Amino acid sequence: MTAGRVLLLVTSSSYKAEDFLSAAERLGIAVTVVSDHEGTLSDVAPGANLPVDFSDADRATSSIVDFHHEYPVRAIVAAEDEGTTLAAAASSALGLSHNPTAAVHTARRKDLFREALRDAGLPSPDFATFGVDEDPDAVAARAAAQPGFPCVVKPVSLAASRGVIRADDETQLAAAFRRVVRIAAEAEGTAEAEGTATAPGSEGAATVPGSEDATRGTSGDAARILVEEYLPGGEVALEGLLVDGELRALAVLDKPDPLEGPYFEETLFVTPSRLPAETQEAIRDTGARVARAIGLTHGPVHAEMRVNEKGVWPLEMAPRSIGGLCSRLFRFQTGLTLEELILLHATGAPIDEIASPADAPAATAPGAMASGAMMIPIPRAGSFGAVEGTDAALAVPAIEDVVISLRPGQEVVPLPEGNRYLGFIFARSADGPEAVERALREAHACLEITIE
Repeated sequence: MTAGRVLLLVTSSSYKAEDFLSAAERLGIAVTVVSDHEGTLSDVAPGANLPVDFSDADRATSSIVDFHHEYPVRAIVAAEDEGTTLAAAASSALGLSHNPTAAVHTARRKDLFREALRDAGLPSPDFATFGVDEDPDAVAARAAAQPGFPCVVKPVSLAASRGVIRADDETQLAAAFRRVVRIAAEAEGTAEAEGTATAPGSEGAATVPGSEDATRGTSGDAARILVEEYLPGGEVALEGLLVDGELRALAVLDKPDPLEGPYFEETLFVTPSRLPAETQEAIRDTGARVARAIGLTHGPVHAEMRVNEKGVWPLEMAPRSIGGLCSRLFRFQTGLTLEELILLHATGAPIDEIASPADAPAATAPGAMASGAMMIPIPRAGSFGAVEGTDAALAVPAIEDVVISLRPGQEVVPLPEGNRYLGFIFARSADGPEAVERALREAHACLEITIE
């Protein structure tokens, strides 16, 4: 392979670092971890780690450019949302293939994303944006006219359903608006107050003292709240890879559990989809149109959509792969993992013959494998104690693995404030997606979760 290393951008709370590093080792690709904390290998393995401040893209880009002079960089990959803006900016500075920075910003900002869809003539719910310092009751009165009820309130820049709340009337909307404003302020506080608050996602959401004053000092992306029309229907995900601006759809994933609110906790992903073939084609086509509308051209994308009798409605598209450890549900035709596919594409390898999931296209053929993942829900807030019953869960036919991602004593916070998963369950079966879904639910029922 061409000389040079890949920069892997991860936060200290990353789920994905281990899987990406393992993939790079299997492929023989040298990797430097670019993170918001000093790595333990910095002294014994020069060039293995580069600490940067993700919130200061200009300074972090300068650090990466300086690093490149000593350790040539061939590609930059962001594992999570937090690194996507820096990956685009630094790649541009080094002349590497990348997404336009403006496109990444549009993808990460829910209000800008909605505007881009509307301007491109794509299906989009009616919406309005409000400042965090506006009176909640006045916001509720205005939102009653546009977008109307039921509606969904969400921060413009948070991910993984954090701070997303449904409201069915003005009273609910005013209460939801106050709560979402606090969540946005807390998220900004954890990102900016290194050493004084919990890193985002590592120990649960940090608390901002004085909830009534939580918005003081809120700025930037956290200063806007989106209120949009609630879309009925089932929800699906699309995993893809952009190659020279063209979307290679890797999988359509069903979300069997209804996501109707008041909060929107994702639990199950199952592939192949059980939707009609024409609906799946519409989902893939919509994903390609969304990428073009917002300007994304390179690398992995993960899109969320709603499907109802009026068609396919894009909810969001992130310039990174599926969240948490859920990428482990994929197996590609050549046996590659999703991380290996992403790294190969990033380093310029042709992927035409390897970018097809093992579960497709003949997903209904005898012996074809279906797969799925469950993000184990957090039942309540508190201190995580333990999970019993994992052996029984692993004994369920089709279950491949149960991973508990929290440690004893760690604070757990459910949605809408929280942004961590308790763990993951993985299943694979030749008996189809129904068997995978049954196995995941049965395995979850085996688990006894203790939260003090």
